[in-house]
Amino acid sequence: MKKYLSLVLVSAFVFSFSASLALAQDNSNSVNGSVIKQEIQAIKDKLQADRDVANKKIEALKASIKNEKDAVKAKIKEARITGREQALERFNNAVDRISGLEDKVNAQITKIEAQGIDTTNTKTFVATAETKLDTAKTKITEATTLLAGSINQLTTENKTKLRTLAQDTQTLITEAHQALKDAVKSLKEAVQAKNEADKNTNTTQ
Repeated sequence: MKKYLSLVLVSAFVFSFSASLALAQDNSNSVNGSVIKQEIQAIKDKLQADRDVANKKIEALKASIKNEKDAVKAKIKEARITGREQALERFNNAVDRISGLEDKVNAQITKIEAQGIDTTNTKTFVATAETKLDTAKTKITEATTLLAGSINQLTTENKTKLRTLAQDTQTLITEAHQALKDAVKSLKEAVQAKNEADKNTNTTQ
């Protein structure tokens, strides 16, 4: 059920973001655009809340180790939790790096638009990257929830689920990075096109 709810959540985000981007291009629909933006923020807040809950479960597992009286078992459990945390941290760090790159691209979009340059194509690539990143965050949350379910060794079924989630997350992060690279390329092409147009205008005058 959680898997289907996650898919619905991601689908809703994709639809809402696409709608928001279209409305943002039409000033006459500014009110509706504001509503859509609020809906997108609500979805993002829900994603963050789910991540926080999953992380708290991991912390609860760490705290439970203190109740283990057998020193050997306690060390095994501690090593298990540490390994899980490190695996999740790698993915979270990767997402944060891509998010940072996205912020830089958005800053460049603002500067370029101020010069009267069309950035529609660039925004499409950024929208794709953002959707990929939020889907990756959902996958990471699912993985965290799975790992936080028990401090015991994972079952074969859960190992398979975790492996799939890890592969999907890696793919999404890679695709988000590529979309941002395409966004940067698109920006450069837009600037070049504007420069060429200005050059031709000056030549014909």
